[in-house]
Amino acid sequence: MKRNNQKTTNPLEIMKPLSIETRNAVLRAMAKLVEQERNEIILTNQEDLADYDGSDLAMEERLKVDDKKVDEMILSLNQLASQEDPVGVERFHFTHDNGIKVVNKTAAFGTILIIYESRPDVTIEAGGIAFKSGNKILLKGGKESLKSNLKIVSLWHKALEENGVSTDWVEYLNYNRTETQAFLEKPTQKVDLIVPRGGEKLIEFVKGHATCPVIVSGRGNNFVYVNEKADTDLALKVILNAKTAKISACNALDKVLIDSKLPNFEGFTAMLIEALIEAKVEVIVDKLLENFENTKTIENEDIWYEEFLDYKIVIGTIDSQDHAINMINKYCGGHSAAIITRDNEVAQQFMESIDAAAVYQNASTRFTDGGQFGLGGELAISTDKLHQRGPIGLQHLVTNKWYVYGEGQIR
Repeated sequence: MKRNNQKTTNPLEIMKPLSIETRNAVLRAMAKLVEQERNEIILTNQEDLADYDGSDLAMEERLKVDDKKVDEMILSLNQLASQEDPVGVERFHFTHDNGIKVVNKTAAFGTILIIYESRPDVTIEAGGIAFKSGNKILLKGGKESLKSNLKIVSLWHKALEENGVSTDWVEYLNYNRTETQAFLEKPTQKVDLIVPRGGEKLIEFVKGHATCPVIVSGRGNNFVYVNEKADTDLALKVILNAKTAKISACNALDKVLIDSKLPNFEGFTAMLIEALIEAKVEVIVDKLLENFENTKTIENEDIWYEEFLDYKIVIGTIDSQDHAINMINKYCGGHSAAIITRDNEVAQQFMESIDAAAVYQNASTRFTDGGQFGLGGELAISTDKLHQRGPIGLQHLVTNKWYVYGEGQIR
C-alpha cells in the first residue's frame, strides 16, 4: 500500500521524546532550507497549478505558493522555534495526606494524522506545530498539490537528518482515496489523533472511516449581524473585508443580517449591495429585499446552511437581536460570527449567546486565525468543543499525563 518508497513503521517501535533544543534546531534548519529552496518550491508549485483544471476557484487560490506565502512559511517556523516548550508544563499538583505527590503535566499526543486539501503551506505549518509539540506527524495532502508537498517534505527530511533525527517524525502518505480509507479503518501504524482540514465531504469521509479520535476543522458559513445601533460606515468596511479579502478562507463571510430598525435601513442596504456588486460578489437576498436591483432572491432556505468559498453572499432582514442570535445558532457552522454595534452591552449579550468558536464586535471575521490570535500559526481551526475550540495552536496540541510519586504507600 505504501508508494514512493514509503516504509511501514513498526507499531511496536518506540519514538523516544526529543529535547526542546533538538526540536528547535530542526525548525530553524527547516526555515533556512525553505529560504534556500524558495525558487524551487515556487517552480514546483507552478507545475501543480498548471496541472489543476481550475474547476474550484477557492481550491486554486489555496493551492498557489508565491513569495508572500513562502515568507509566511519561514515566519511560522521561526516563531515556533522561539516559543516555549508546550510539553511537560505543570497544570496541577497535589500532596495526599499519606505523602503521595500527584502532578499533572502536558504531554504529546503521539502520532497525529492531518488530511488536507490543496494547501502546501499546511505541510509546513501543521508539520511544524506537531513536531514542536513533541508529536510525530503523518501528512496526507490532496493530489492537486502532490509535487509541492513532496518537495516540502523532502526539506523536512533534510532538516531532520542534519540534526540526527529520524525522518519518521515527519511522513507523507502518498495514498489515493481507496488507500486512505483502508489506512483509516486499519492503520499500519499507531495513530492517536486525526485532523481533517478541508470541505464537508472530506470531513464526512474521515469521520465515517476513522478508528481513533477526530478533531473536526469544520466549515465556516460565518455571519455578520448589523445591529440597529451600528456605525454603518464601519459595517460596510468590515463586511467588504470579511467577504472579499480571501474567499477561499474558512473565516470568510457568507451571511449578513441587517436589523430592520437600523436608521436609514434602505439607504445602507442599497449602498452595501452596490459595493458588493462592484467587488464582483453575487448578492442573494430574502423576500423583504427582493426589490433591490441586481440581486437574486433566495429560492431555497437551505442556502442559509451553505458555506460558499466563492464571490457569493446572502443578505437577510431581522427584527431583533434575539432573531439574529436564533438564526446564527441555527445555520452557522460554529466558526465565527460578528456584531456591528456601538452598544457594548448589546454586543456582550450577543457574543455570550452565539454558539461559535470566535465571536466579534466591530471587526472582520477574517481574524479567526492562529497567527492573528497570537498563537504563531495553527494546525487547524476546530469547530468541535473538545478538546480545543477555534485555532489549534502549539499549546493546544498536547494532552495531559499524571505523575504520581510515592514511597510504598498502599490503599
